Amino acid sequence: MAQTRIAVIVGSLRKDSFNHKLALALAHLAPSDFTFETLRIDDLPLYNQDDDGNQAAQVKRLKSEVAAAQGVLFVTPEYNRSIPGVLKNAIDHASRPYGQSVWAGKPTGVLGISVGAIGTALAQQHLRNILAYLDAPTMGGPEVFLQAKDGLFDDKGHIGNEGTQKFLQGWMDKYVAWVKAHSAA
Repeated sequence: MAQTRIAVIVGSLRKDSFNHKLALALAHLAPSDFTFETLRIDDLPLYNQDDDGNQAAQVKRLKSEVAAAQGVLFVTPEYNRSIPGVLKNAIDHASRPYGQSVWAGKPTGVLGISVGAIGTALAQQHLRNILAYLDAPTMGGPEVFLQAKDGLFDDKGHIGNEGTQKFLQGWMDKYVAWVKAHSAA
C-alpha cells in the first residue's frame, strides 16, 4: 500500500505547544496509509527577497519537504488576531522566488487550538486568505476552532474527550478524502 505523505506545519515554537500536541493527536486519527511529518520552521532565516537567488539550506530543505508531500496540514495558534510571524516567514520562503512556489496545487487543511474561547478563528481566516493567493486548495469545512481545556489530551497524547475525538475523526476523514481527490486529479 502506497503511503500518502502529509507535511505538517505547526505555527508555534513553544516547547509545550497545544498546537503541536493537536498535530500529533490528529495523526493518530488518520488511516494507516497516511504519514504525517512535522516540518521544522524554527531555523529559517527571516525572509529577504535579496536571498531569492541563493536560498539558505534550511529554506531548500523546507521547500523540498513540502514538494515531496501529497498534502499539507497547518496547525496554528492565534497571535494578536493573526498567524504567528514564524509561520508567515515559512510560507513566504516556500513561495519564493516568484514562480517557484511549492504551495501551488497542494491540498491543505487548516486548524488550530488556543486558550481563547474563539479558538484560532481569525488566524485561520488570515491563513486561508494567504493560501488562496498561493493557489493551495484549502478544505473549507468542517472548521475546527478548539479551546484548550484540561482533559482535552490524555496521557498518551490522544484526544481525551469522546465528543471532541468524534468531531476530529470526522474532520480527519474529510481531510483524507480531500487529499485523495486532489492527488487523483
